Amino acid sequence: MTLFKTAPKSLCILRLSAIGDVCHAIAVVQAIQKQWPETKITWVCGKIEAQLIGDLPNIEAVVFDKKQGFKGMKAVWKQLSHTRFDALLHMQAALRASALSFGIKAKYKIGFSKNRTKEGQWFFTNTHLPSSQSFHVLDNFADFARYLGVPFTKPHWHIPVSSADTEFAKSIINNKTTLVISAAASKDSRNWLTDRYAALADYAIAKGMQVVLCGSPAQREVTLANNIQQLTQGELTNLVGKTSLKQLTAVLREATVVLAPDSGPAHLATTQGTAVIGLYAHSDPRRTGPYNSLDMVANVYDEHIQQQTGKNLNDVAWGTRAKGDDLMASITVEHVCQLLNKTLEKN
Repeated sequence: MTLFKTAPKSLCILRLSAIGDVCHAIAVVQAIQKQWPETKITWVCGKIEAQLIGDLPNIEAVVFDKKQGFKGMKAVWKQLSHTRFDALLHMQAALRASALSFGIKAKYKIGFSKNRTKEGQWFFTNTHLPSSQSFHVLDNFADFARYLGVPFTKPHWHIPVSSADTEFAKSIINNKTTLVISAAASKDSRNWLTDRYAALADYAIAKGMQVVLCGSPAQREVTLANNIQQLTQGELTNLVGKTSLKQLTAVLREATVVLAPDSGPAHLATTQGTAVIGLYAHSDPRRTGPYNSLDMVANVYDEHIQQQTGKNLNDVAWGTRAKGDDLMASITVEHVCQLLNKTLEKN
């Protein structure tokens, strides 16, 4: 069953954050655009994510400033007050997003299936995806496209990057075989150990690679990068806090390989066709890993979740996270070095 037999006039995408999930959603939205180029698409997103979405072809970005709370919601509702969409794709099962959806007019408000939803999203939607066996987050988003009537098999991305940002990235990479390390996850407990980042950087430098650190201007990320740099014996380039989101995108595109925990840059690199070595202990990489590099993940999630739940991996509920502040210590430098070698051989 599909919702539309012909192209709808208008669709609203509701996915506020985070960068990684927005990257997944972009592939799905652009698949819809390819199938139905005449359909007008509006995307309600967060302020940071608007840097990525704002210049996507033929998409109107409506920015929600979460810092303004209810006032920010009313601003979005006012901006969309004269529009009634054929369908709202409610692609974020979080209470804040559901509250925001309440004031968006649409004939169909489509939410996740019962076995994938949470935080009461079910009560804010009037149409729901059928029960899904899709495992990766991107594949769950793709279920929206399929339900609308758009075929989806393999993700493709087109994220415009200016010539100035491209030139910036080329000046950094300078045609060298380059490892980009994006060291910071959303929580410090999900970062790899600082000395191990440094050891991996030294290993890459010894192999003749250039190493570049990247990340946001958040103080915790700046501090982490400085600590890695101090522990690294060789020379590396530290761009943490020194790039815009589009400059970062361009750098990731020019890189040979990216090393990152479960974080936005891992998925941003995937959109640019760059190989990613993922570092995963708390979340299942089959659900949230770099989509095109799942065979290159240093995965200790399996062992920790089985120890903590006492269940076989196939019996663990979708979305279950492993708990603990020291889980990333189970990822060894030797394992990541092997993955780096394997990635370089493939490339």
